[in-house]
Amino acid sequence: MKKKFTLEIKNPCSENFDKMIPNTGGSFCNSCMKNVIDLSKKTNSEVAKFIAGNKDRNICARLKTTQLEEQFVYSETSKINTLKYAAVAATVLLTSNLTAQEKEPVKIEKACAEPMHRLGKVISNQVLNEVVLVTVKGKVLEAKTHKPFDKETYPDLMLAVNGSQTPVKVNPKTGEFSIPAQVSKNSKTLIVTITGSDYYLSKEIPFTIKAVKNNVLSQNIIIDAEELTKIFIAGGLGINYTDQ
Repeated sequence: MKKKFTLEIKNPCSENFDKMIPNTGGSFCNSCMKNVIDLSKKTNSEVAKFIAGNKDRNICARLKTTQLEEQFVYSETSKINTLKYAAVAATVLLTSNLTAQEKEPVKIEKACAEPMHRLGKVISNQVLNEVVLVTVKGKVLEAKTHKPFDKETYPDLMLAVNGSQTPVKVNPKTGEFSIPAQVSKNSKTLIVTITGSDYYLSKEIPFTIKAVKNNVLSQNIIIDAEELTKIFIAGGLGINYTDQ
């Protein structure tokens, strides 16, 4: 029998998961003296299997906010039915093997068409888009206050520009950053990605190559705190069954 359920966390926890003590069962929270299970990296089927095996426990968990919008499904089967199905499967398998042994192999001939080749000129109309390496320097500031983001609420902010392989840490006191980035001379925007603990933001900001002086682009990143999307949530896990 299939059971469907959704997950909820009515009272989200404000503790920083990254500062908890990792262990084999999850991470231990010194604040509430509980073990927090990280379900955010598990697939739907893995979450469903975990819930099925721990449905009678009080669970404190960490989730992606998108997981609160998903429906999970797991199957419950009785031991009697499991044994019956196993016996039937074994009988079918035995019969299939005996039947297969009685049949003689059938020879199959494959007809392969000869490959066709065409000769001619290859014409390319691609326009070369020159890319240059620059250093982007500036500050990450909150739009309403024009001050750096509160380091307690938004700890360890990291910034990348145009998909930089190595994001840099934003100075928590001043909001300053400096990062090398590849930019196209013809581009009119830069893609800025900001991550921090449980938050994420990716947005385009205006750009012109004329603003680059001596391979340095001075550019403040001003964003509204509401633009930062919360991607993780932790707390007491509620399970809402929608189909028994």
